Amino acid sequence: MSQNIDKIQDHVELFHQPEYQELFENKKAMQGMASDEKVAEIAEWTKTWDYREKNFAREALTINPAKACQPLGAILAAVGFEGTLPFVHGSQGCVAYFRTHFTRHFKEPFSGVSSSMTEDAAVFGGLKNMIEGLENAYNLYKPKMIAVCTTCMAEVIGDDLGSFIGNAKAAGSVPQEFPVPFAHTPSFVGSHITGYDNMMKAVLGNLTEGKKAATTNGKVNFIPGFETYIGNLRELKHLVGAMGVNATILGDNELYLDSPNDGEFKMYQGGTTLEEGADAINAVKTISLQTYPTEKTREYIEKEWKQPTATFRPWGIQATDAFLTELSEITGNPVPPELILERGRAVDAMTDSHAWLHGKTAAIYGDPDLVMGMLQFMLEMGVEPVHVLVHNSTKEFIAEAEAFLAASPYGQKATVWGGKDLWHMRSLLFTEPVDFLVGNSYGKYLWRDTGIPLIRIGYPIFDRHHMHRYSTIGYNGAINLLNWLVNSLFEEIDRNTNIPSETDISFDLVR
Repeated sequence: MSQNIDKIQDHVELFHQPEYQELFENKKAMQGMASDEKVAEIAEWTKTWDYREKNFAREALTINPAKACQPLGAILAAVGFEGTLPFVHGSQGCVAYFRTHFTRHFKEPFSGVSSSMTEDAAVFGGLKNMIEGLENAYNLYKPKMIAVCTTCMAEVIGDDLGSFIGNAKAAGSVPQEFPVPFAHTPSFVGSHITGYDNMMKAVLGNLTEGKKAATTNGKVNFIPGFETYIGNLRELKHLVGAMGVNATILGDNELYLDSPNDGEFKMYQGGTTLEEGADAINAVKTISLQTYPTEKTREYIEKEWKQPTATFRPWGIQATDAFLTELSEITGNPVPPELILERGRAVDAMTDSHAWLHGKTAAIYGDPDLVMGMLQFMLEMGVEPVHVLVHNSTKEFIAEAEAFLAASPYGQKATVWGGKDLWHMRSLLFTEPVDFLVGNSYGKYLWRDTGIPLIRIGYPIFDRHHMHRYSTIGYNGAINLLNWLVNSLFEEIDRNTNIPSETDISFDLVR
């Protein structure tokens, strides 16, 4: 099966070659696969209400989860701070997965190390790995801070990070004063947004210890949350800058995850400085742009810092208005003409496309705050959500989403499905089809099976490039969301009206 080196083929073409097709047939025979007819019969049955009831009755099995594990979120929070190296206390395979996951989405190198725990550490504990790992990481990569989180292995055997890091410092692995915040992030509970919250709380607790001043610094802190649209960080800076807010963004990973190609590799790009992080305790207020990845962090800020917090999701017109109103009240500054102009452009664009989206039915899945943000925008456009699925859900999210949908005439068809996976979504789409589906790249399998067009909004997006560079928040973000939704529907219309003399009656150029 060797290839001609003068004609290297992509895997899309390679596996269609006769020798590979023969290999696949032999594999099916060896595995005792059912006949093609039987497979087709069962596949048709999985589209029925009968199968849906059986599918939703399962309890001990997850199929295609719409979430990731805690350490993934923890290391995203970590790289938002200047010179910070994520350190995963666990096996090499775990940290390799996390780094690869982010690299595939952002198309950027993502740094992170592990304590390289193996079988002996699983039996005797990972203290030795921690001592050696911190020493190597500190000396080799010259970070300003090392942020430690755990994986399943370390959590199952009960490794105590606080004690281990203390012992490592006593052994001289890193200087005593060197910041090593840590968070326990077991992968078998919570999700990536829980891990983000745990690490953000740990970093802020470490940096601000003993830094409380008698007066405020006059600043407002902003926490982006588990944010994978780099354009949103730029949009946030644009909005707060235009409003004249003296701001600190806590966990600013914009430059780290979208760095310029200037011919020189820098392991640590940008980030909230450690000094800014330490001074965050003296801010006037902390505002989070996502509720559920910052619950523990906001509780900590309110209790320990004695600082008020708030959450705003500036997706769509009304929510962006509310966000800017809050900033205006904090600063005493009116909303400037440039933002009023942006608002007018967004409203004009939405008016242009309203007729094409109004009354369309949709399914959506993703993280709770992203789903809430999209619901805000879709209801403003008259889109009618039918299936709202959030795997990493909570009782609080379900209550919030249901109340929000119930308050709109366009939300009356919706059912909120908490704790369900994408195989559940498949049953929903076959039994109750909708006009389009909103979700991450994993939804392409649902699109293939059901024929319902997928509009890629969320994380991860592996099979399209550069979408993470756009914004989804603010008035500019509203135009991006509108663009993705309405033009995806136009593409679907074209696909369904492109047979000459049969379906091309509406294959027109003016829409």
